[in-house]
Formats: sequence, C-alpha cells, structure tokens
Amino acid sequence: MSAASYLDLPRAGRARGAVSLPGSKSISNRVLLLASLAEGTTEITGLLDSDDTRVMLAALRALGIDVRAQGGDSVSVRGAARFPASAAELFLGNAGTAVRPLTAALALMGGDYTVSGVPRMHERPIGDLVDALRALGATVDYTGREGYPPLRIGRGSLAGDGTVRMPGAVSSQFLTAMLLAAPLYTQARGTPLVIEIVGELISKPYIDITLNLMARYGVTVQRDDWARFTVPAGAAYRSPGRIAVEGDASSASYFLALGAIGGGPVRVQGVGRDSIQGDVAFTRTLEAMGADIQAGPDWIEARGVNVARGERLRAFDADFNLIPDAAMTAAALALFADGPCRLRNIGSWRVKETDRIHAMQTELAKLGAQVASGADWLEVVPPGPGQWRDAEIGTWDDHRMAMSMSLAAFGPAAVRILDPGCVSKTFPTYFDVYAGLVGGEERP
Repeated sequence: MSAASYLDLPRAGRARGAVSLPGSKSISNRVLLLASLAEGTTEITGLLDSDDTRVMLAALRALGIDVRAQGGDSVSVRGAARFPASAAELFLGNAGTAVRPLTAALALMGGDYTVSGVPRMHERPIGDLVDALRALGATVDYTGREGYPPLRIGRGSLAGDGTVRMPGAVSSQFLTAMLLAAPLYTQARGTPLVIEIVGELISKPYIDITLNLMARYGVTVQRDDWARFTVPAGAAYRSPGRIAVEGDASSASYFLALGAIGGGPVRVQGVGRDSIQGDVAFTRTLEAMGADIQAGPDWIEARGVNVARGERLRAFDADFNLIPDAAMTAAALALFADGPCRLRNIGSWRVKETDRIHAMQTELAKLGAQVASGADWLEVVPPGPGQWRDAEIGTWDDHRMAMSMSLAAFGPAAVRILDPGCVSKTFPTYFDVYAGLVGGEERP
C-alpha cells in the first residue's frame, strides 16, 4: 500500500476487536540514543519499525555504533560513551525525535558533522536548541536558513558556568535533546548542568518519558517544578542490560476512538495504566465524550456509541497542551459530537510534520464541518444531517493526519485518503490493522 496514491475507505458501521500496538516512537528513539551513549550493551525489545526509527538506526551505525538486529522487533546496541566516528553526514528525514537529540549529542562531543532532512524538516525550528548549545561552547552553524536545519557541527570547546536557559513554549523536544546529551557536558566539565526554562514548558508528559528513561540508564535528574532541571556532575549512562519498549500510546488513540464511535469493544494491548507515556490521558477525553474505558497494567479497552446509527458523542472544550499528538484524534472525533468542540493550547501543532492546525481545518471543512482556528486553537462545528460531503482527504505528508482522519469513514460521506503510505513514519501497517477492526452494517 505504501506505493498507492490513495485509499478509499469503505463506509464503516461498527468496530470491535483487539490490536497489539507497535512500539512507541518517542521511547524507541530515546532508548536507541541512550543505549549508544551508555557503558555496556543493551538488548532492546519491542522496538518500533518505522521511518523514524530506521533513520535513527542508520545514523547510529554511520557514527560507528555497533547495532545488531536480533530478530523480530529486537536489537542489541553496544554503547560507546562517545561516537567512534568523528565525522559523518547524517540525513534524518522528518524525524524530530532523531534530529533534535542527535544534534545536541554531536554538538557537545564536537567533530565534523552535518545534519539534514527532508524539506519540511528544514522548515521546523531548531534555533532555541542551537542557542543553548552555543552558550555551552558548542560550534553549530546553519547552512541554510537561520534558525532551521540543515546544520554543520564543528569542534567546539565546552565552556560556560554550567547553567543554560531555554524557552519552553515551542517544542519539548529541545529540552529532551539537552537533557539526553547533558552527561556529555557534565563529564567533560566536571560540573553539574542546570537547564532553566523560560516561560511555560509545553508537552510536559514527554519530558517525563525522557527523565524516566534517563533514570533507567543510571542518570537521575533533579527537577524543580517544571522550571529548572539539574543533571549532576559526573553523570554517566550505564546500560540496564535489557529494556522493553512500550506500545505507542499516541497510536492507541485511533483504535480507542474506533471503540468510542463504533460501539466496541476495541482493546489495545501493549500500553495501559502503568504506562510512562502521557498520551494514555487521552482516555479521559474519551470518557468525557461518553465512552466507557477499562484498563489493566498493559491494556486499555473502549466501548461507546454507534455514530453510524445516529448516536453522538458529547461535545468538548479542552486544553490539549499535555497531549498534542492524541489531540489530533480528538479533532477528528469532533465530527461526531452533539455540538461545537474546541481544542485549546495546541500551538505546537504549527511546527510539527506539517502545520497541523491549518491542515486539520482544511480537511475537516472538506467533509462539511464548520471550522475556525487561531494561533493555538481549533473549533469544529460538526456537520448536521445533509451537510456531510464526499471528500478526498489530503494527508500533508503527515502520518497523524492520515490515521486520525480515517475515523471519518464512520460518517455518511465517501472518504478517500490521499498518500496513505505516509503512515510508514510510525505505523506502516495501520490501514491493515484498521481494516481488521472495522466493519460495515445497515444504517438508518
């Protein structure tokens, strides 16, 4: 399917079944970098196989890290503390979870490196991270537009007083990158590294993932509220030997949403109430919309209304700052609400794989919804009877646009998904799994 230019989704009437989730992208790429910087060898199980993890694996191999496939979804990574290759040209696609952390690690090591990606990556800002790295003595130059990749990293001389300030309102990946690379600075300088956040820090649950995984590798970060993070002097990563990647909680949102609008039950396996991922909080959004949610340590199940029979979810007005990825699913669910829905505090959508506020407004409007937006909000008035329109849904080279908008097939309109293969970024088999859960039935 990856080569197909479009996919026509059959009109859906029900959803039920179970799905084993692919590994979390956020955890997979963090663990790969941590394992490469750690003393010892790590066996990683449950690793996501997707475009983003493939570019990270290719980059680590290009940097001299011994990465060996173990079969299935397992790899072993022999850590090297510092990358053996002092020079490399790295192409990282549109993988923010690879570009930002690798840039920080390479800059604090120093060498002769270039970091580039697809054209959209060259439109995604990185200036706040580069400014912080330069304040620590790293040499990072822009080879194109100021404030954006591509980058050239040289041999700097680490300096500074061990304190660096970073804005927190654009992307939490900048802080994650600095935290993951921090032990390179603390070892070289023999001092702690203090990271002070200027303004509000967005997407805090993703920072929790970072801190949790760093602790698994032996580095405990002191956090003072969400404004100050201290990595201790002499901090060094040590492999835990074996680590399992959780199922992807962002991907879980699409299937739980299917259960909420298709009757259910739909169960996701691989993520549950014990998850370290903040996107499990999306279950609270579903409950507020009227779905019944049950959960165990590593599973979640959703039952809900049947929108194909005219039933509706409850409308919402909610702040999605903490779960911006899963908020994409909520925007699609707004098509089936009993009134206007408002998503607030989603400004980070503007700098994702595409401008997601603009993209979502455009595509929901094609289906007959009335949609308004601002710098950090989106409001959706669902189509009423007779207002639905057949639509070709543009995916904007954004995997989450494709997956979230698949929910529209539960409406009365014909839905065509353009460029369905873009889901390969995180979930190459998404539409096959979707088809296994969704079925048609007689409508009123």
